[in-house]
Amino acid sequence: MRRRHLLAGLASVGVLGGAGAVATGGVPDALGDAPEPVEPVTLDTVDAPGSRDGEVTIPAPDRPTFVDFFATWCGPCADQMPALAEAHDRLGDEVLFVSVTTQNVGDVVSEETIVDWWQKHDGDWLIAADTSLELFTRLGVDGFPSARAIDATGRIRWADSGTHTADEIVAGIDQALD
Repeated sequence: MRRRHLLAGLASVGVLGGAGAVATGGVPDALGDAPEPVEPVTLDTVDAPGSRDGEVTIPAPDRPTFVDFFATWCGPCADQMPALAEAHDRLGDEVLFVSVTTQNVGDVVSEETIVDWWQKHDGDWLIAADTSLELFTRLGVDGFPSARAIDATGRIRWADSGTHTADEIVAGIDQALD
């Protein structure tokens, strides 16, 4: 009977580990193959402080990318902005650093509302809109705020939801820089 419980316990650990791999974007290199690269998505950018009107492709080709998903109605997203600003100041030149909203800019929410929120919370880096939820879906995002660090080959190396300190964000980005 004890052997059966041991085997059941080991099987459970395997299932949970597999579920964790799926939830975070892949299996760590130490356990096997790296996760598959994310298919790039081109999004419209928002003309705001530190940003520009135009487009951005995520993940960036041949460059690590950090993506922060936010919404203007999300209190924790606003709370996290100082940590994002500090992380951007520390690593912004080493990665494509971009915040993405899934709000339907220009329809449900005006671009002016996005820009006002961005200025109020001292955003000073690239901001884009994923109104089709294509990137949101490809990166397996399940809530706000959510962060993804993607290496130069397009593989997710860190994925987490919720608020983070600047040190946690930098540590996540460092995983994509290795």
